[in-house]
Amino acid sequence: MTTATAGGAGGVPPADKGPDTGDTGTGTSTGKRPRGSVTGTRRAVAVAFLLPALVLLGALVVYPIVYSVYRSFLDQAGTGFAGLDNYKALFTDDTIRTAVKNNAIWVVFAPTVATVLGLIFAVLTERIRWGTAFKLIVFMPMAISMLAAGIIFRLVYEQAPERGVANAVAVGVHDTFAQSAGFPKAHPLPVHPLKAGGGGSFVTKETVRSGEPVSLPLVGVVPAKMPDDAKPAKVPAASGGEITGTAWLDFTKGGGGKPNVVDPKELGLKGITVEAVKDGKVVASATAGADGVFTLPASADGSLLRLPADNFREPYNGVDWLGPSLVTPGIIGSYVWMWAGFAMVLIAAGLAGLPRELLEAARVDGANEWQVFRRITVPMLAPVLAVVLVTLMINVLKIFDLVFIIAPGSSQDDANVLALQLYRSSFGTDADLGVGSAIAVLLLLLVIPVMLFNIRRMRKEGRR
Repeated sequence: MTTATAGGAGGVPPADKGPDTGDTGTGTSTGKRPRGSVTGTRRAVAVAFLLPALVLLGALVVYPIVYSVYRSFLDQAGTGFAGLDNYKALFTDDTIRTAVKNNAIWVVFAPTVATVLGLIFAVLTERIRWGTAFKLIVFMPMAISMLAAGIIFRLVYEQAPERGVANAVAVGVHDTFAQSAGFPKAHPLPVHPLKAGGGGSFVTKETVRSGEPVSLPLVGVVPAKMPDDAKPAKVPAASGGEITGTAWLDFTKGGGGKPNVVDPKELGLKGITVEAVKDGKVVASATAGADGVFTLPASADGSLLRLPADNFREPYNGVDWLGPSLVTPGIIGSYVWMWAGFAMVLIAAGLAGLPRELLEAARVDGANEWQVFRRITVPMLAPVLAVVLVTLMINVLKIFDLVFIIAPGSSQDDANVLALQLYRSSFGTDADLGVGSAIAVLLLLLVIPVMLFNIRRMRKEGRR
């Protein structure tokens, strides 16, 4: 007789003991660790790694914010409670109000112009052979610091055309289409037969007569302003019906000349304008030649001769870029020079990801390049444009370096911004940390909405 084995045919199967859990009857598991213990260990490791960053964040961000809010309610000395007085000063002090107004101008124009230029550059460089080299040139200003950029543009906006590039260009263009004054700062001596005629002009002390040569001597002409082709002055021959005379520089190099006398080494004032005036009206005019000689018709007989103010006005010296009216636009221009490359690179990256078949389909359907750009390219680049615009808005709210370096002391109040005013209010002999802290809180409040918008936009993009 054969004995049945476990699991064999006709045999009795062994009792199902279930999975081996390692239960020893004591109620504890020895095969694996409890889940709660693993989670706690992981959390401890995560906290250990995050703790240095959290400490730095608290020390460098959270604490300064909390203390600035607290300090903004104290007086200048920091010993007494000032309430909202510091915040009232933000809207009553003219200097701070100018800073708020300029910050608004910065937020509206600087990011917009930089983004638009970046968009134009990114689109156009896709179609040119040397697009990469052009992008590199436009992006290069980002490689330098704000300090260096400020120094560069302080020189670019220098008032003197021989030093400032901007004014050198402006003066060159102006002088191409408009003749500059010939003899700025020239004037007669008291012993000369000329006197001030008002408005910067000079007139003869007595009326002139035909047949009697007229002398119009001047001094004070800078040697560099003398015409290169000026010739030694000479006295013209007397003419019976006309008025003749000489306009010359009554100065002899090395001395020895006599006033009101045409000496051999004295030069004529070529190009100077002479007018004959009767009863307040100009009846004739003439221009002196290289030797200073001029001739007026007989109608000038009995008139006063006048050297009009146009002969002596200061030469065009360019634009006052750093003056009160243009200092803020000038500094914004330097900012755009730096950050248009940043905008261009980000937009070009977004442009590279656009579906080319969609653009080509629009062209096949008859859309011109402007319609493709306006109706397809720009709408599809809207998320990238929003990133660039918001980033630059946050950046310009904190602008300080360019304004501090470029704006001269005489125009710094006109170019003032909140970050610069924060520095000026918080440091120096007359520092008021209460007002400075209030400005810091105001800047924080201005940045928060832009940051919230950016965070909301990024979350929305992440859910797509």
